[in-house]
Amino acid sequence: MDLRKDLLTRLANGERMSDLCLEYGISRKTAYKFKERLERLGEAGLADLSRAPHMVPHRTPPAMVEVILAARRKRPTWGSRKIKEELERKGHRMPSHGAIERILARAGLITPKPRRHRGTTLATAPVGRLLATAPHDVMCLDYKGQFRLGDQSFCYPLTITDQATRYIIACESMAAISDAAARDVCQDVFRAWGLPLAIRSDNGVPFASTGLAGLTQLSAYFLRLGIALERSRPGKPQDNGQHERMHRTLKAETTRPARFNLLQQQEAFDAWRHEFNHERPHQALGMKSPADLFTVSPRPLPAQLPDLTYPLHDDAVRVSNYGDIHIAGYGKVRVTPALAGYFVGIREELDGRWLITFCGLDLGFADGRRSVQPLTLNQKNPQ
Repeated sequence: MDLRKDLLTRLANGERMSDLCLEYGISRKTAYKFKERLERLGEAGLADLSRAPHMVPHRTPPAMVEVILAARRKRPTWGSRKIKEELERKGHRMPSHGAIERILARAGLITPKPRRHRGTTLATAPVGRLLATAPHDVMCLDYKGQFRLGDQSFCYPLTITDQATRYIIACESMAAISDAAARDVCQDVFRAWGLPLAIRSDNGVPFASTGLAGLTQLSAYFLRLGIALERSRPGKPQDNGQHERMHRTLKAETTRPARFNLLQQQEAFDAWRHEFNHERPHQALGMKSPADLFTVSPRPLPAQLPDLTYPLHDDAVRVSNYGDIHIAGYGKVRVTPALAGYFVGIREELDGRWLITFCGLDLGFADGRRSVQPLTLNQKNPQ
């Protein structure tokens, strides 16, 4: 700035332009440029100006930017990929998801996360669990953590999803964790959509217990329907990580703020569930919505279940209401109240113990003690 002022001052005092340009080591064109800018803008014209082009052919038009920002404000938990997919479905010609992300960042609507290198991985399931590749291979079931409603009561959402398609089959607001209520919801789901091959849950009630084989009345009902049981490892929520991630979205979009009562909260769940299933694109599904892939199971809920039979066992005995069975010549043996009313198979082994089985699942041995002794890890049936 000082050199430019000095040159132009000496020029105004009558010195020759050619001599000054030679002394300062600049071209006459540059000197005349600063002379013109000084006359037009004053001393501010001597500062360096932005070299950015006045027109950028590929810049997103302002009208499109407003459309993108409005879409984000409408769905504040959606990222650039989902916004791009939704607007393209509506007929808009959109820039790349990276450009959309930069637009949202400039508007302060997102905080870009640092890029992380991800190695190539193959789809795998936890050891001993079914890898879901088609609808109804694995159904995920869980109670989301409770939260307080506006009327100061608690809501315990029961959620059921299809693992392969991410489809939310049920999202029910309940006043308490209940085995009977969960069973009613599951029965309605089975009537509408059919049976899965397996059900995956955590180890909490009413899905599991600390009793024999971790059985509850609800999980015994699943076994009776021919549904395999899969449970996440204690302290390992990543075993059912897909379902847990859905819970995070559910909490962010339906409970902040929570509604006043259970009925209003259920209305919020129903609206969100419809959006999640039918409108929300999922990157893991090739930007399709879950409803595009979810279908009815080829295994309908039977109107009446056949009697339990154990052709490879010596006898089938009924579990009492207290969870006991009676083995002729052996006496009363404690099994588990979860199987009250069901028949179990018993078979005498060569060592004199009695093997107890329910619906193809070997539970343990009656060996003279008052209760069934669970199978050790190397004795258990592969699941």
